Amino acid sequence: MRLLIAGANGQLGREMVLAARGHDVLALGSDKLNITDAHAVNAAVESFKPDAVVNAAAYTAVDKAESDRNQAFAVNRDGPANLAAACSTAGIPLIHVSTDYVFDGSKSSAYVEDDPTGPLGAYGESKLAGEQAVRTHCARHVILRTSWLFSMHGNNFVKTMLRLGAEREEIGVVADQHGCPTGSGELASGIMHVLECGRDAWGTYHFCQPEPTTWHGFAKAILDEARRQGVKLKVNHVKPIVTSEYPTPATRPANSVMNCSRFESTFGFRIRTWHESLAEVIATLGKA
Repeated sequence: MRLLIAGANGQLGREMVLAARGHDVLALGSDKLNITDAHAVNAAVESFKPDAVVNAAAYTAVDKAESDRNQAFAVNRDGPANLAAACSTAGIPLIHVSTDYVFDGSKSSAYVEDDPTGPLGAYGESKLAGEQAVRTHCARHVILRTSWLFSMHGNNFVKTMLRLGAEREEIGVVADQHGCPTGSGELASGIMHVLECGRDAWGTYHFCQPEPTTWHGFAKAILDEARRQGVKLKVNHVKPIVTSEYPTPATRPANSVMNCSRFESTFGFRIRTWHESLAEVIATLGKA
């Protein structure tokens, strides 16, 4: 399979390159392919002639998006629109990654794909607009909403907690936001399964790893796993705090837990727990 990966330098993009080993891959970071440039996108698809495109590119600075709406929408709405149009012209599918932030967090149980959306900030609005653009421009698409991505690459919550745990005796972490951490490697494996399984089940799906937790619960699990693997840490207390104690420019959903049974049943893929991915990431970071 010939696979074009956009956003290849990010957390998911790097894991996609690893997951796609054995295939003919053109992996392009933002320095090689600006997805907001329709001409560049069309040229890349026309010259490489991929069998499918994976869009791992995104504007992910949630707080900065509040004051940088134009750029957030350019990358998260216009970029996917360009990729979708190019894929439609080429007659190939697009796998596009979206976010739990398309929901407002008011639901008391896990979100399913058909639940009403209602993003609380510019980031979520731009990602929802990207979903709509993909649906409009490319019939053969799979949109995967994911959440709380972590990996050994780039900046993410796991690496931040490990750094703070080595520097401080106490860390305060928000305990009233609920969601599902997701290893980028597991998401990449899921995407490759979609591409390889041969099922033309186009549409929108949720993909995150069980089990639901809070940022506080996730932080404790990170530090516990690090200690289990022999990492030396200074921290001796992870203090639960409420969202109001850690104000940010963008409002986060209080509950962004997503039900992923549609993906698992449709594609025959069992999503592993985030505890398994977390152990792998910490082990890999320890060897780096």
